[in-house]
Amino acid sequence: MESNGKHDNDPIRAHTSQAVQQRIDSSLEERIRYYATQPKEVISRRLEELDEEWDIDRRLLTNAAGLALGGVVLSLFGGGKKWLLLSGGALACLLWHGSQGWCSAATALRRFGLRTRAEIDAERYALKLLRGDFESVHAEENQTKTYSATQVWSAVRA
Repeated sequence: MESNGKHDNDPIRAHTSQAVQQRIDSSLEERIRYYATQPKEVISRRLEELDEEWDIDRRLLTNAAGLALGGVVLSLFGGGKKWLLLSGGALACLLWHGSQGWCSAATALRRFGLRTRAEIDAERYALKLLRGDFESVHAEENQTKTYSATQVWSAVRA
């Protein structure tokens, strides 16, 4: 797979197919371009939505815990010991993800567009830049700096 700069240390991105990764990155770029033309209130609403978005790690942990618990409950209430295989499989996936930083389930979930925390944070940073949250940095120079969508996209993917 192709190296992608600042995300080289992200095992999930590294194990995502180039086509899927390109689709996720293109979607982010489209959103940045869209929000670059929107008023601050619209950007603020999107930032609130991002506060609620679950990253892929959180989804994996929650799903694995649910499957493991479900397997235990089903085995206890008449389903037989075979349901413990479900728990074992979920826990094995969790162990794999914890030790390697990715697992096959993560690769599958990426196809649905689930993003890493770093990808969500990149969008958050870009939106805050567009909204003007960092204007105080330029206030010392008595100037206001505005950024184009292209400049913002370059900053978050560098």
